[in-house]
Amino acid sequence: MSEPTGAARRRGPFKVGDQVQLTDPKGRHYTFTLEAGKQFHTHKGAFPHDELIGAPEGSVVRTTGNVAYLALRPLLPDYVLSMPRGAAVVYPKDAGQILAMADIFAGARVVEAGVGSGSLSSFLLRAIGDHGMLHSYERRADFAEIATQNVERYFGGPHPAWQLTVGDLQDHLSDTDVDRVILDMLAPWECLEPVSKALVPGGILCAYVATTTQLARTVEAIREHGSFNEPAAWETMVRTWHVEGLAVRPDHRMIGHTGFLLTARRLADGVEPPLRRRRPAKGAYGEDYTGPGSTSGGSGTER
Repeated sequence: MSEPTGAARRRGPFKVGDQVQLTDPKGRHYTFTLEAGKQFHTHKGAFPHDELIGAPEGSVVRTTGNVAYLALRPLLPDYVLSMPRGAAVVYPKDAGQILAMADIFAGARVVEAGVGSGSLSSFLLRAIGDHGMLHSYERRADFAEIATQNVERYFGGPHPAWQLTVGDLQDHLSDTDVDRVILDMLAPWECLEPVSKALVPGGILCAYVATTTQLARTVEAIREHGSFNEPAAWETMVRTWHVEGLAVRPDHRMIGHTGFLLTARRLADGVEPPLRRRRPAKGAYGEDYTGPGSTSGGSGTER
């Protein structure tokens, strides 16, 4: 059985063409590609690439200025934050939430809209493996080109599970029996009809949006569409900690808001979503609201 795509680049001694991440004594990272006969230069001196070629991962090299650097292969979260960008990348904290909460599994058939620089595509491809399917849609050809280069650089070549289409998802989506759909775009509510037709019953729609306005409109559109269960929405924030002897405290800086995530499950054909049992906050929908929980209309079954 052959190794999964890119696995050989993640283990063993350093080889020509490998990505290397150096960490200096202050914790700063420097990423480069190993090439025979070349040198890596810093303001603290230089050292030859040949010194790392054939060396085990986790080696320490010293520059001509006698500064030590730890050499490791960059993890995927490191790689996506340092790779060339056409559009903003999906941060690792959000990519991890998407993989977990959208339940991305090996062999899954996934559709992604809004490729950007290829960050989330790389996470998805590694999760679904060679026998899954990721069909990505990107409106801008220049973004698609940058994403292709970034993904292929990480995996060492084209990934057999990846197909990239330049164009709008709502105009080109022809996939069927899709397990998961990930929408990273300005107006995900415009894609609900084709997405509902592509998803299998029980399949998951996951949307990544930047603003509260987008979040509210997407949630309301999902409720109105009627093909999904009640959506769940959240955001994540990451705070690192300083740990030095008895000085244990949160760091002063953190990764705060980057975007909102929401998920919803596809219902079986012909099934109506169960009535929401949560009363909307007073005034949340305006005076003309007559839906569930209102005093001037609706079913009157809300508690």
